Amino acid sequence: MSTPERFPTILILAVVLASSACDRSNSVPATAGQAMPSQIRNADSAPIDDTSILKRLTKDVVIGSTLDRENGDMGPRALAIAPTTYGLKKGQLLVCNFEDSSGVAGNGTTIEVLNPTRGSNPRRFAQSDDIKGCNAVAITSDNQVYAAGMNGTGLVLFNQDGKQVAALPIKAPFDDAYAPPGNLYAPEYVFVSDRAGSLISLSFGAYGTGKTLQVATGFADNAKTGWAALGTTGLQYDSKANALYIVDGVNDTVVEFTDANSLLERNEIVVEKGGKTFKCLHPQTTCGKLVYSGSPLKAPDAATILPNGNLIIANAGNNTLVELTPSGRVLDTKSVDSSKAPGIFGLAASGTSDRNTVLFFTDKNRNNVQELKP
Repeated sequence: MSTPERFPTILILAVVLASSACDRSNSVPATAGQAMPSQIRNADSAPIDDTSILKRLTKDVVIGSTLDRENGDMGPRALAIAPTTYGLKKGQLLVCNFEDSSGVAGNGTTIEVLNPTRGSNPRRFAQSDDIKGCNAVAITSDNQVYAAGMNGTGLVLFNQDGKQVAALPIKAPFDDAYAPPGNLYAPEYVFVSDRAGSLISLSFGAYGTGKTLQVATGFADNAKTGWAALGTTGLQYDSKANALYIVDGVNDTVVEFTDANSLLERNEIVVEKGGKTFKCLHPQTTCGKLVYSGSPLKAPDAATILPNGNLIIANAGNNTLVELTPSGRVLDTKSVDSSKAPGIFGLAASGTSDRNTVLFFTDKNRNNVQELKP
C-alpha cells in the first residue's frame, strides 16, 4: 500500500475511540462467555522448534548509546527493526527514549535510529511531546512508525522520514504491535495496549474499517509510574500463526490471542483475574491461551518472536531473558545485566534461520542498545 492511501485513513481513525464495534455475520453461540483456560493454535502454524537459540548467543556487543544529541533524552525502552528500505534503511533500529536529560522517567520525547552495527551513533528520527514517556514503537511493512508515550496524548503516526502525521487519542498507551494483512483483501492492524488493562485494535488500509476497537479487557496493571510500571506489554504478532502474544508483568504470564486479526467485536476476549483464564465470545476461533506462567518469569516487560517462531521474554525483575516455545516449554534463560535495577525493556530479533538469528535489546542501566550474537 502506498503512503498517500494510509494517511487519510489514519486521520479518520484519530477521531474514533475504542467504543466503536464491528458486527459479525455469525451470531454469538450459546456457549459464549464461558471461561476458556486455553485454545488450540491454528492448524497452519509452523512446527515448534525446540532448539535453543539463546544458548547460541554468547557474544554481548554494544551497538551504541541512545542519548539524543539535541535535548539529552536517554533511557532506551521500546525497540523495533525497519523491515525495508524506504526513508529508513532495512535493518536499522528505532529506539524510544523514556527519560529526559535529567533522568526523569516518563519525560522522554524522542525516537533514535541506529545502524545495527557495533559503535553506531544515534540519530534523531522523531521528537514530539505527544509521545512523552516514549514506551512503544512499531514499524509497518513500508516503514510507517506508530509510537506512543505513557504520559503522551496517545498513539502517534510518523512517516518513514520521522514527520508526524496524526495522533490517535488513546489514553495511557503502554505498548503496540503491527500486524500485516493476512492476504490481498485483508486490512492492516496495529494492536495497542493501555494502562487500563485493555487491548485496542486499529484497522486501516484499503480494507480496514477506519475505526479503533477495544477487543479485549481485564489485564492487570500495578498502577505504578516510571520504570516500575507493569501491565499489558510485550505485544508481538506472529503472522504465520495469526497469533498475538501478550506479556502480563503483574501476574508473570505470557498469553496468546488466537486468530488475532479476526478480533472484530468489543471486548471479544475478557481476561479473568489472575490472567490465566479467559471469557471469549467466539471460543472456537478468537480466544486467549495461557502460554506460560510463573518462574522463571519475574516481572516480564518485553518480548520478541524469533524467526523460528519461539519467544524471548525480558524480565524487568532480574534482567534475565527467557526463551519459550509457543507451547510454553522453557528452553533457556540468560542474565544480560548484573545490576539490581531493572534495565531490559526492549527486544527485537533479526535473522532468517536458527543459524543467523541475533537479538537486540535495550539496557537503560547502560543507556545502550546491545546485540546478542553467536
